[in-house]
Amino acid sequence: MQIPIHWPASWQNYLLKLPQAARDSLLDILLLIEKEVPEAEKDWAYQMPAFKYKGKPLVYAAGYTKHTGVYALPNTHAAFAEALKPYKQGKGSVQFPHQKPLPLALIRAMIAFRKSTL
Repeated sequence: MQIPIHWPASWQNYLLKLPQAARDSLLDILLLIEKEVPEAEKDWAYQMPAFKYKGKPLVYAAGYTKHTGVYALPNTHAAFAEALKPYKQGKGSVQFPHQKPLPLALIRAMIAFRKSTL
């Protein structure tokens, strides 16, 4: 999968440095967010790709060797606590392991929820 050229250079450079599995997973997530909230502003925060909506943080995402992290902030993770139980989590983060298919429907629902709270 190709990295979109319209994305910020910080995103492109970050993605190019990731292992292939992490890059592919993160690309899927970033493209999903871009599709679901096309009006969101692309940003760079906490050394990872981020989206802002109405000037506020919408979601962050990062690639790692064994998983892709999604940071949709604590209120979103609380709202999806049951659906996120199978995944390792932090206060406002969830890890999707590369050896399992990405739960894109769940991520899409989380994005929609987060957008509705802003």
